[in-house]
Amino acid sequence: MAKKPPEDDSGIDVVHAPQDLFGDLYHSLLRASWWVTIGVIAGLVLAVNFAFALLFLWSGGVSGARAGSFRDAFFFSVQTAGTIGYGAMYPASTAAHLLVTVESIAALVVAAVATGLIFSKFSIPRARLEFAREACIFRYDGQPTLALRLSNTRSNYIVEAQVRVTLTRAETTQEGVPFYRLYDLRLLRDRSPALGRSWQVMHSLGPDSPLYGYDAAKTLATDLELIVSLTGIDGTSSQTIHGRHRYLAEQLRFGFRYADMLNAKPDGRVELDYSKLHEITPAPL
Repeated sequence: MAKKPPEDDSGIDVVHAPQDLFGDLYHSLLRASWWVTIGVIAGLVLAVNFAFALLFLWSGGVSGARAGSFRDAFFFSVQTAGTIGYGAMYPASTAAHLLVTVESIAALVVAAVATGLIFSKFSIPRARLEFAREACIFRYDGQPTLALRLSNTRSNYIVEAQVRVTLTRAETTQEGVPFYRLYDLRLLRDRSPALGRSWQVMHSLGPDSPLYGYDAAKTLATDLELIVSLTGIDGTSSQTIHGRHRYLAEQLRFGFRYADMLNAKPDGRVELDYSKLHEITPAPL
């Protein structure tokens, strides 16, 4: 079975999926970057002003605007939509007054949509989680153990944090059909009442583990990946947050453990060194 392409976060290239960009534009903009969202809003505002500038140019009746000047018509449209009203240009005909009325309504709608969109993007809860670049497998209490380290980079707590680790492995059924099977790995501890700075998630590779008997060579020869997901409640906003990370087979390091992040200080306090989050060191296997 061919390896799944790792180009995107899911590791799967999706083709021929139904798409409705404009029918789901609001949700698309919520997922898009801030630059894209602001660019779309700015483009919509300019498009409205451009359209009404053409209508003002066609209808005339704008006092203070030069005849046939699209520039004056456009800036009059901007002033109308923004309720600026400098007074140098103003509607002087029934047609111009009607267009000002319609553009004012259109500007209110655009402003309301833009305000709601920006507020929604600001209010989306986001976890500030950082996962170690590699997963480690080493001997812990006499048993080969898989360890995954993650960190809450905020200075608050994630309340009632729960973590799940899922193994995705390419297999073939008895009928010869290839597919990807999911296994939920049993963790030594899968929840924390208050996740502060770091958490080392561990899974024992005992006889009941789907990774039992695996070594570095077998892992690299198998099409598998680990999906780590964490959910909890942000201790500051009380909103539910979640984080997700994936490890490919080549990111599993056998015979290594994570370097200690905690160090005792002379005054009796404990220091946590974030720079060692990704650092690993040889360990018995």
